Amino acid sequence: MKQSADFSKIKAIVLDIDGVLTDGKIGYRNDHNEIKFFHVRDGHGIVLARRAGLKVGILSGRRSLANEVRAQELKLDFLYQGSLNKADGFALLLKEQGLSGEEVMYIGDDLVDIPPMRQAGIAVAVGDGVAELDHVCHLRTKNNGGCGAVREAIEYLLKGQGKWDELLERYLG
Repeated sequence: MKQSADFSKIKAIVLDIDGVLTDGKIGYRNDHNEIKFFHVRDGHGIVLARRAGLKVGILSGRRSLANEVRAQELKLDFLYQGSLNKADGFALLLKEQGLSGEEVMYIGDDLVDIPPMRQAGIAVAVGDGVAELDHVCHLRTKNNGGCGAVREAIEYLLKGQGKWDELLERYLG
């Protein structure tokens, strides 16, 4: 794992979906539409990140109506789907969102996530992500993908940026 991370530069969080916001399982209904399950605490973590002034969005290799619905529910800043080559997708995302790689925290779970993780200011592997991510990540979450890993990573970032306590005032104050 990489040793240090510069929290102060991070302006956006980029998430994979399958295996990060979900547990990686994909089901199909009788009408062939996908069904996915998302963790509520991950969603609230995204809300907290956005309240803290961070952009949050998705870079997914798959296209899915479920992805679009979840992105709309969470009022995400961007959604890039069908990005089979994550290096190219990440480059496009950075260009269109006006970001540099060092301004992004990227959360991934599999080999296809290595190129953007290498460019990201903070790279996070979910707990059950492939072992090869340990060579490029700053953090491996204790929680697995789809089971609170995104929330854990967001708390890590917000605490590192000194924003966590202020966000808690809404609930504790």
